[in-house]
Amino acid sequence: MARSARPARPALAVAATAAGALLLGACAPITTQLPYAPSDGSRVDFEDLDVRGLNLLLISPEEGAEGNVLGALANNTSEEVEFVLTVSGAAPLTFVVPAEETAYLGTDGVETLVDSVATIPGGTLEATLSVDGSSEEFFIPVFDATLPEYAEYVPS
Repeated sequence: MARSARPARPALAVAATAAGALLLGACAPITTQLPYAPSDGSRVDFEDLDVRGLNLLLISPEEGAEGNVLGALANNTSEEVEFVLTVSGAAPLTFVVPAEETAYLGTDGVETLVDSVATIPGGTLEATLSVDGSSEEFFIPVFDATLPEYAEYVPS
């Protein structure tokens, strides 16, 4: 009596699909190991330096008004570092961060203001963060008091 090859075909198809999925899954990068900004602001990494900007964002009531910079500047080097933040349409801001420290911007009652925000809340602005002759361009988001957690940081 002759046997039919048909019953083995579905099992072969399932096995091939499972093997393909396993191979593709093994080749996928582990994205949770990549640096990212887990909050509302932007992260700025300097490849050659052990410094970075974390969760940088602007709080402003409206386009053309002052904006409060929130976020942090981390200096993991053994020397003091000067950061310069330039936001499109505003005068540059300079921050000095001591060695092995992180400066938290716009908190503890100390506002770090840019003179004019050139977009509406909800938009983004081109910005540059510079350290020791190295510069990184990024987009900085702009928020207003719509989110209650930012209401106390809106410049008056």
